Amino acid sequence: MPIVLLAGIVITLVTGIPVLLQMLRHHPRGLIILFFAEMWERFSYYGMRGILIFYLTQHLLFDQDVASGQYGSYTSLVYLLPLIGGMLADRYLGTRKAVAFGALLLVAGHLTMAVEGRPATQTLTYAGQTYNVAIEGRMENRSVKLVVGDKAYDFSANEAGGFEIKDLPATAPLPAVLPKGSYELKKDVDLFGKNAFYLAVALIIMGVGFLKPNISTIVGQLYPQGDPRRDSGFTLYYYGINLGAFWASFACAWFGLNVGWWAGFGLAGVGMAAGWIVFVLGKKHLEGKGEPPNPALLQEKVAGPLNREWLIYLCGVLGVIPVWFLVQRNDWVGVMLIASTLAALAYVIYFIVTQCDKIQRERMILALVLVFGAVVFFTLFEQAGTSLNLFAAQNVDLNLTRQASTFLGIPIGSADQLAAAGIQPTGFWIDTGIGAAQTQSFNAGFILIFAPIFAAMWAWLGRRGQASNPVMTFGLGLIQVGLGFLVVVWGVGLANSAFQVPLMLLGLLYLLHTTGELFLSPVGLSEITKLSVAKVVSFMMAIWFLASSIAQYVGGFIAGLAGTETVGGQVLNPELALKTSLGVFNTLGWGGFGIGVAFVLISFLIKHWSHSTAEAETKAGA
Repeated sequence: MPIVLLAGIVITLVTGIPVLLQMLRHHPRGLIILFFAEMWERFSYYGMRGILIFYLTQHLLFDQDVASGQYGSYTSLVYLLPLIGGMLADRYLGTRKAVAFGALLLVAGHLTMAVEGRPATQTLTYAGQTYNVAIEGRMENRSVKLVVGDKAYDFSANEAGGFEIKDLPATAPLPAVLPKGSYELKKDVDLFGKNAFYLAVALIIMGVGFLKPNISTIVGQLYPQGDPRRDSGFTLYYYGINLGAFWASFACAWFGLNVGWWAGFGLAGVGMAAGWIVFVLGKKHLEGKGEPPNPALLQEKVAGPLNREWLIYLCGVLGVIPVWFLVQRNDWVGVMLIASTLAALAYVIYFIVTQCDKIQRERMILALVLVFGAVVFFTLFEQAGTSLNLFAAQNVDLNLTRQASTFLGIPIGSADQLAAAGIQPTGFWIDTGIGAAQTQSFNAGFILIFAPIFAAMWAWLGRRGQASNPVMTFGLGLIQVGLGFLVVVWGVGLANSAFQVPLMLLGLLYLLHTTGELFLSPVGLSEITKLSVAKVVSFMMAIWFLASSIAQYVGGFIAGLAGTETVGGQVLNPELALKTSLGVFNTLGWGGFGIGVAFVLISFLIKHWSHSTAEAETKAGA
């Protein structure tokens, strides 16, 4: 049994039962519905995220910097479109209808991801002769060799940057070392599969635009202003997000590795369908929350037989077409992101100046300060899907044990370690090897362990009126995410001869990122719903996700800086890959740490802007 699966079962049972009991005893029933709906939605998203960078670099054979930029464009748009979805929900659809429609688009998108097309191929041309690159398998089971004659040979880069073919006989038609610039690499990509991929991500982007800001808003609507259970409720809701993320990181990665890309992506689509079913069937438990603000206006006919509601749905589907074009052009996404950011800030500033009293104004400005902190945090945190995922595959020893052993007669070790020790398992054994994509489960697994503890802590502080200053909390979160990168940088001396650092260092990085996330993300979601004036709360929630959009785009660019040369998706120089990654991680680490310290310092100056008494909250929400 894989040790990740065993650990997941134990963690889920130990932490999940108390979480469910806490929700049943102390929270609205609607939270349970949203908990399970978002759990499955996150299952689909994180299942795709865990294997997407490998699909881009191995199936489509994108260079690592191009793949990271493409990943950044996709995830940036995923968090940018909620600006539109949040506004449409506020003015017309209501949050419940927006969530249901977005979920259907997500199901279509994730299932379209299962259309692989033909894998890309690559050839090497030298002295007028062309040689095929033989590619087999996926992720860590991938084998990439150069075919010369009737045999396949391993290859790597030499110190001068040339192409070195291992064990090539002297009688071969080309030399064993090809100087840099003397050869040419060409790729042949299946256009049908590539365009199917772009269609799938366009559907997902549009679906998230309708779903993401609005489902979080419904959570906030379940609690009246000043309810001390709100922070605890958001943290429990966050537990549901990460329960889906944990199992997706394990299950979709396993199916993608052992069955095919189509199976990993298809399983994510099945998870999204389950989330839609839970949400639709659980409507009555939402207690009327999230309904359209003006049902008569929504049903008014505006385009022939089409009423306003169905016109919005039609425009949402047709909007997939421009998104399909946009997601392929990273520079266009950057321009659109800048324009959207300026427009959103202009609207919020206009609203603050013209429609807010002093208390509301200070609370809204504080919300913008937190949004800035979120941009910095998620720029660092979201390296998980790109540079950290590739780092795990290239420069991390993915074995949890140093060598195979037995315990009570049960073999323990990875398949390679058992074979090296001469142990042939005939029955049950614990596989301590872990796939690179499965390291994405670390963050979610840690949240499953710590989220209930943090939820209880926020509830305990809330009941006593001692909830932490949100700016201080954000600063502590930023310090921790920075320290996570620095732990790996400081541990480089532990790297082995294959330029791989111990898995423990990556685990510590994700542990610090997780505790930082629990300080910042669920508290941030809660603070946005508390600090925002009621008539723009969905729009402010969309701006919260706009922060993630900016972070994803910038993060994709930064991840590209950590990329190194590949052939057939395989890194040519592991030593250079390690040095490059650690250089980027060092900059990110100290940057996050420094900005976190600055947040802690300014927290003493602006902490009163939250006006966190029940009276002020009631006035701000009027």
